[in-house]
Amino acid sequence: MSRTAQTFAPPVMEARRWLDGVDFSARPLINVSQAAPVDPPHPDLRRAMAAALEDNETHLYGPVLGLPGLRQELAAQWSTSYGGTVIADQVAITSGCNQAFSAAIASLCDEGDEVILPVPYYFNHRMWLDMAGVRTVPLPCGPGLVPVAETAAALITDRTRAIALVSPNNPTGAEYPDATLQAFYALAKERGIALILDETYRDFHSTEGAPHTLFTHEDWPDTFIHLYSFSKSYRLTGHRTGAIITSVNRMAEVEKFLDTVSVCPSQLGQRAALWGMQNLGDWLAGEREEILARRAAIETEFPRLAAKGWELLGAGAYFAYVRFPHDVRSDHFAKALVEKAGILCLPGTMFDVPGSGERDLRVAFANIDKDGIAELFERLEAFEL
Repeated sequence: MSRTAQTFAPPVMEARRWLDGVDFSARPLINVSQAAPVDPPHPDLRRAMAAALEDNETHLYGPVLGLPGLRQELAAQWSTSYGGTVIADQVAITSGCNQAFSAAIASLCDEGDEVILPVPYYFNHRMWLDMAGVRTVPLPCGPGLVPVAETAAALITDRTRAIALVSPNNPTGAEYPDATLQAFYALAKERGIALILDETYRDFHSTEGAPHTLFTHEDWPDTFIHLYSFSKSYRLTGHRTGAIITSVNRMAEVEKFLDTVSVCPSQLGQRAALWGMQNLGDWLAGEREEILARRAAIETEFPRLAAKGWELLGAGAYFAYVRFPHDVRSDHFAKALVEKAGILCLPGTMFDVPGSGERDLRVAFANIDKDGIAELFERLEAFEL
């Protein structure tokens, strides 16, 4: 059996096929299925990108680990914002954050090894582990959909190579407290495994200041692997620009993977990310405030569904994770929402092990404003199977 046959079909693409043949002329589709901004980058950033196209270097292969200027900028800003020490040699730029995760796993795991993932999990993480021949060990979450290190400790075996967390979480929106992350760091360090933390949505965290203090440990590179994405923050989804921060020794292994898979990340995307980091701090702060306002709108509107038996399990960054009261699998429920309510969202069965997530839905609200959220809840409140 091929590597790709070891895993499931891409969930977002599967959900999009549910739209085929459905008429939305009378009631426009509310698409809350994908956690990616559909608006283009800031106009000034687009002008900077246009100027970069005139530089011949933009169109050539670049360094495998990314442009030195972007690596240095990320290291400097992260050192300041997290209150720790990160150097450019510990930073690699990748073709999106998914590739950063893949590179981390390639540097850690052999076939048959294990990685612990809290459930519900980000489906692309599970898909890559499947295709890499790595066993996913599901970690049930505690209250508020926050995982507990003590629970994870009982799952570690001699084949465990890493615990992989996402905070703010995709799909649940849950923000993991610093104390939780510190407990996982201590566990990983004690057991000689890696702690991978995907912070794709860090720029939309509700906490002011650093979301954690992991970088303040002098020996953080021995245990901690940080992943990041420029796609959401600067609306660069089509330019596939992410990052991995890890030890210099591991970076040599990461370089092998990146050189083989993509040779180098997009030059244009990297130049855009660098310009954005250097010039769009105030704009990004405004984007964060807008996302937080949308999260607040979700929480304000939700009582109308709670009165009908729905539960809000988590909310944060781009996501709300909800549980409906109807006795039907969430994949069937989600398809019915497309046909009868003009709503496209993803079922919990796409984020969880078989038999779980069967009454859960992920609502990604990155592309609907407060009025759109109100309309979403009106349709959900009126919906009948």
